Amino acid sequence: MMIRMRHNDETPNEVNDINVTPFIDVVLVLLIIFMVAAPLSTVNIPVNLPGSTEKTTPSPTNPVFLTLKTDQTLSIGENKINKDQLAAALDTATKGNKNEAIFLRADKKVDYESLISVMDQLRSAGYLKVALVNLAKEGATP
Repeated sequence: MMIRMRHNDETPNEVNDINVTPFIDVVLVLLIIFMVAAPLSTVNIPVNLPGSTEKTTPSPTNPVFLTLKTDQTLSIGENKINKDQLAAALDTATKGNKNEAIFLRADKKVDYESLISVMDQLRSAGYLKVALVNLAKEGATP
């Protein structure tokens, strides 16, 4: 609270103004932090995903992405793995939590048999919550 004195008046008047400058400074710093951190939290393996016009669902905070490329290679996040190391790599990525959803990204040129093979490996490793990732086409409802 401030007290403002006028030169010709001896009675003090209180001014009830809120100083918003520190608040604006904090908001701008947070904005810069989020602008820098947002591109770092995405997976950057190029895959040509198929599209869908269905309603999109929100994703969890730290999703585990399993990527199947056209050359049949697998990646968890941005780390390439062998097909025989899938169970161990998923246990490491999920910290042993078998109830965590695995987001499976597959190139649209991958054949159906390869996709089902990877899904069978996920099932045999104990991961039953598998979400297939696709792109939203025009006309999709958010």
